[in-house]
Amino acid sequence: MITLSGTAHTKVKTIMDSEQKSDWNLRMGVRGGGCSGMNYVLGFDNQVSEDDQVFEQDGIKLVCDMKSYLYLNGTEIDYEDGLNGSGFVFKNPNAKRSCGCGQSFSS
Repeated sequence: MITLSGTAHTKVKTIMDSEQKSDWNLRMGVRGGGCSGMNYVLGFDNQVSEDDQVFEQDGIKLVCDMKSYLYLNGTEIDYEDGLNGSGFVFKNPNAKRSCGCGQSFSS
């Protein structure tokens, strides 16, 4: 399962409403690249394929392709706003190593 923290849920809902995509899905995945081998991908999508994993949390549908889900099962998406910047943070129990920016990992 992939989940959103309360802070991330609020931020995603705010973005979806401001971009008039409140009926879209939040799609999460991974792709090759980054300094640790794999990058996180996060965006909005209005399509779901039959192979996708779908989770609903308080009105937001999180969608993940099956290949990415193998690396992301158990991940919590959080949102941090601090002095060094703000953004989504991925708390992935499958990551054996991640880079300093937190946007790439290896498993």
